[in-house]
Amino acid sequence: MKGRMLFLTVLAITALAAAQPNNPPIKAPFDKLDLYCVNDWWNYAKEIKDDPQRIIDVNVPRDEVICFGIYTTQNNVLKLSAQLFPLYPEESREVTLELEKNGQWEKVATEKVNDIGWSALFRIENWDASADVPYRLRHGEKASFKGLIRKDPVDKDEIVVASMNCNSNKDRGMREEYIRNLEYFNPDLLFFAGDQSYDHTEHTAAWLLWGLQFRDIVRNRPCVTIPDDHDIGQGNLWGEYGKVASSPAGDDGGYFYHPEYVKMVERCQTSHLPDPYDPTPVKQGIGVYYTHLTIGGVDFAIIEDRKFKSGPAGKIPQMGPRPDHIRDINYDPATVDVEGLKLLGDRQLDFLKEWSRPKEGIEMRAVLSQTGFCGAAHRHGKFENYLHADLDCNGWPQTGRKKALRLIKQAGAVHLAGDQHLATIVQHGIDEFRDGPFAFVAPALVNNYYSRWWHPLDEKPGKNRNPENPLPFTGDYTDGLGNKITMLAYANIEGKHRRDGFGLIRFNKKEKSVTFEAWDRFTDVTKSNAKQMPGWPRTIRQVQSEDEPVVWNLDPINP
Repeated sequence: MKGRMLFLTVLAITALAAAQPNNPPIKAPFDKLDLYCVNDWWNYAKEIKDDPQRIIDVNVPRDEVICFGIYTTQNNVLKLSAQLFPLYPEESREVTLELEKNGQWEKVATEKVNDIGWSALFRIENWDASADVPYRLRHGEKASFKGLIRKDPVDKDEIVVASMNCNSNKDRGMREEYIRNLEYFNPDLLFFAGDQSYDHTEHTAAWLLWGLQFRDIVRNRPCVTIPDDHDIGQGNLWGEYGKVASSPAGDDGGYFYHPEYVKMVERCQTSHLPDPYDPTPVKQGIGVYYTHLTIGGVDFAIIEDRKFKSGPAGKIPQMGPRPDHIRDINYDPATVDVEGLKLLGDRQLDFLKEWSRPKEGIEMRAVLSQTGFCGAAHRHGKFENYLHADLDCNGWPQTGRKKALRLIKQAGAVHLAGDQHLATIVQHGIDEFRDGPFAFVAPALVNNYYSRWWHPLDEKPGKNRNPENPLPFTGDYTDGLGNKITMLAYANIEGKHRRDGFGLIRFNKKEKSVTFEAWDRFTDVTKSNAKQMPGWPRTIRQVQSEDEPVVWNLDPINP
């Protein structure tokens, strides 16, 4: 009898073991980087369980192991990334996607979870974008996450985009104000321009925290997230086609951290974007994601303005304490615009040339990227810290800037970006003032990390300033790199107003207008007396021209 019981016990244990996935802990290809992104994470989690500096508790109840889903649809293809919390070895490495059809959940795909970063990508072809479709992600028996794949809003006259960036790690709380305000505006597209994470070597925990903060708005609409320098662990990034940087500063060009770490960050943040225009990797096998996304007849080019850009160190004269900072207000800008420097790179310029051509069904266009194409901030860090020119912005190299702006203008597009911790609206000058595209850099989500101000040394308005503009330092200016810009609006810190917030961009296809809005984080937009940041909103309208296909002018009613 005892022998039979022992036999049955062994048989039961063997069957149980056979039913469990065999996922032995793996060794990450990099050391001392992101100790939550691999499946021996629990050792580290135990060590810092009670650490007040902990980013997030990743050891969640197992029925909550799916943190969020994020998606886009393009060319009849749905791409959806499932982001999970770290898994234990005995847990399944599969996630299932279900769609609701006729009131019933129907399984449509199962995908593997990548042990490095804990994300899984679904790609569903022959997608019908003419109807809303509820979706559900499932892991194991209990964990699930629900959302809605929205139909393409081609029947709407106005397409609304929410633009956000710079989610400071000095505030690890939830983002209830943003969720409330964004739900009220109900945007058709969410755009996160970068720096979703400031925890340089712990992207997984920071990305999961971002997911908890924004998943209630992300789950039900298409979303573009693109990583910037802090996301991949650097203070600044000049990618220089993927070469290896010599220091975390990266000012000689390239990526400092292990390429598999960079690839993990980009996999988690960009796999759900439409297929890249040219998927050929850059150096070190680092991928690319530049592409375009069409929402309701508005076409958005998504570019990587950091990946191909030349680093300044060793290529130009150094004129400040750092290779990328110019303090000498009397220097000649031509001395830093040397031959051979790259901004967007030849591959992306080819993409923009192709994208800018007229296409059936495309009524309006915008370019989405990390940062602005000019130096639209005078003071950095502290108000008294005047910085004449910052080579981290896309105002340098100047020749590359002009190439990019000509193509954006050719497309009849506006430009949306982040990174600068300072909301601005400018009209670029390419050869002359006001001959280039309009650009809106949205405010930082949490503006307590690195402050910036638009405040010229001479404290004078620019030429041709509109006297009705409530902001004094507006009009035509030349930035510290010699680029012509017309400043239309800026959101400087004033007293208790840090100018945290988000941008809202309204593309009105019927009226052929674009309205830029800037909303303070702590403004309750649901109230009738809610006001935008001073200087906003601003509207531009398309006008007919015999010389150029699309020309934008300021709206005379709302200039």
